[in-house]
Amino acid sequence: MVVVIGKLKKIDPQGRIVIPKELREKWGNEVVLIELEDRMEILPRKKPNFSKFFDIVEVEIKEENLDVMILND
Repeated sequence: MVVVIGKLKKIDPQGRIVIPKELREKWGNEVVLIELEDRMEILPRKKPNFSKFFDIVEVEIKEENLDVMILND
């Protein structure tokens, strides 16, 4: 799905541009500015969620096995 927000934004004398609140809430407060040959792009900087790439494993270690495990490392 593509949603185009065709709002003209002006850059103020200090070089700032206002990102609408609803977009900041959806995408976060950090962006990446990319300069291309014919345009600039502002992309959200989302922190990657690496947990989806790993299985969650729970391990139960009994106290009597702890000494053996530490000595074998």
